[in-house]
Formats: sequence, structure tokens, C-alpha cells
Amino acid sequence: MPDQKRVVIPAQSGRSIRVSSGDLVRIIDIKGQQVADLWAFTPDMKDWLSTSNTRDIGERLFPKTGEHFYGTTGNKLLTLVEDASPGPHDMLYPACNHALYVRAGFDEHPSCQDNLHKALASEGLALPFTPDPVDLFQNSLPQPDGSIDVFASINPPGGYVALRAECDLLLVVTACSVDHYPTNGGVCNEIAVEVTPAAWSAKQTR
Repeated sequence: MPDQKRVVIPAQSGRSIRVSSGDLVRIIDIKGQQVADLWAFTPDMKDWLSTSNTRDIGERLFPKTGEHFYGTTGNKLLTLVEDASPGPHDMLYPACNHALYVRAGFDEHPSCQDNLHKALASEGLALPFTPDPVDLFQNSLPQPDGSIDVFASINPPGGYVALRAECDLLLVVTACSVDHYPTNGGVCNEIAVEVTPAAWSAKQTR
């Protein structure tokens, strides 16, 4: 496929990926049961994907195919074009972080929060806070009694979501680092990201 870009994100790490308006982004769980945390920022870093705004505007816990992910300004940043995964996905939990692993008895452990900031640093950028991510393939739907927990992902090998960028964006995707809890099926694996340029993706989605 002409000019398609593919990035493989090793287990327990993250990468930054710049995309242009109209580009099609596929986030692929290569081996199955691996959660991918997703963030999106405008190039000037003045807006970013807001899970709370997305829940509020869409009036859903997670967008349906054809619906959007919104920024803090309420602007559309991404559209969910295809969901080739049984789901579920999550927009309630924060990224795993150093404090979580300390509570679990690990003084030193990679985390999605740290991997986000490392990926931003590779772009010469820094944030004094961590926005909540979109937790793709994460099995953590609220229970009938109102409780929440994270269960093992049910995503099969090759399960993916496809997103269309509604403006130029800096994406950060991490392959979730949790290996002491069922989240990723007990083992962490890589995540692939494929970016198809706008001109080609338009032909595919007409």
C-alpha cells in the first residue's frame, strides 16, 4: 500500500506518531489480549483528546462506529471508522502509573504514564499533567452494582480499531505495562500502528 507507515510498539513501551487530517490510523493487537493506551494532541498542544468530553458529548461510555472522540474544546479530533474487535474498550481508567506499581509492591516498573511522557520528550515536548487515555481493548465495563474492575482482555490476535484523524494530530500509543494483573492476559505484548495517508484512505472509505 503506497506510503503506508507501520510502527510496532514493543511491550511495556510507547511511541509518538504524527498524523495529518484525513489519515486513517489502525491500532492492532498483534497477539491478542493486549491493551493499547491512546492519547491525541493538536500540534500546538493547546487541545488534546478528552475522555470526559467524549463521554459527555456522545452520551456513551465509548463511541460507536461512525462517532467521534473530542478534545477539551469540544472539537472533533478522531472518528471511529471501524471496530474489528469484540471490545470492550475503556474511557474510565487513568493510565497505569508509578504509584499503582508501588501499591502492588513494585518499586521500579514501566508504566503507560511514564511511557507517554517519554514519547512526548522524544518530540521535545513536556506536559505538567497526564490526560486520561482511551484504553483500547481493555475489559473493564462497570458492573450492575456500580463497581469497576479490570478483567482479562478478550481481544483476539489481530483485533484492531481504525480511526480517522479529523485534524493534524500528535498521537501517543502505549502497549500497556500491566503484567501483575489479568488486564493483558497475564503477559505484555507489542501493539502495531498503521497509518494510511488521507488520499489513499479516502479511496478505501468511499
